[in-house]
Amino acid sequence: MTMPISSAERATWQVPTFEIPLWLGRQYAFCVIIPVINEGERIQHLLNRMAQLNINEMADIIIVDGGSKDDSLALSFLNEKKVRGLLVKTGCGKLSAQLRCGYAFALDQGYEGIITIDGNDKDDPKSIPQFITALQQGVDFVQASRFIEGGVAENTPRLRDMAIRFIHAPLLRFASGFHWTDTTQGFRAYSRKMLVDPAIAPFRHIFMTYELLAYLSYRAPKLSYRCLELPTVRRYPAGKIPTKISSVRGNLAVLKILFKACLGKYNPENSQ
Repeated sequence: MTMPISSAERATWQVPTFEIPLWLGRQYAFCVIIPVINEGERIQHLLNRMAQLNINEMADIIIVDGGSKDDSLALSFLNEKKVRGLLVKTGCGKLSAQLRCGYAFALDQGYEGIITIDGNDKDDPKSIPQFITALQQGVDFVQASRFIEGGVAENTPRLRDMAIRFIHAPLLRFASGFHWTDTTQGFRAYSRKMLVDPAIAPFRHIFMTYELLAYLSYRAPKLSYRCLELPTVRRYPAGKIPTKISSVRGNLAVLKILFKACLGKYNPENSQ
């Protein structure tokens, strides 16, 4: 049974404006949300892989575009790959703003759970059925991990690998109380119950860049939501690394966000 959202609670959500160039309606209880911006051939390759795996026969595929200018999301191509929806964010903000658009839209449509996978084609979508199974079994937060048994980390930049293993994941483990091993990637799944909880309140303008990812990894275990890591494959291409995080300023911003999340600075007001 779909958990309803009261009109009063829905009115409090802060969601960036967005347009809906494509929406074919909900088919399944779960959806896969793919945030993208100027991913070019990478998003096209990912959608080709998902089509080969018949992901569209178990979950609806929804793309949330942050304002791409590379013509990689032609509606004819999306229709061919069985994409059910395309949202284009017109309001301000980056990744967390895109995610708020996608989450709010999916919850408004009645989805019971949401899987997210980055549009840069570094994650293997063959794990998506396992994410759906975990949600069906009552898990509220599923995190992909390349660092647990069965996971694969290929061509991960050395500094990034060390930062995740020795700074990002350990701090979130300590602060949240859950044994996270891989906390920076966006290949995840959330239950409807968790996302609509006012004690989590993900629909706030404070979440504009990468805040939402660190915050949810901290907040969900603190509120005793059922969390799980699943082994996945994450492959970086050889040579130039596709990333939206600049080498120095961007990484410092991610660390600042991490510390604020672990100190509870993103918690809703009047909450513990």
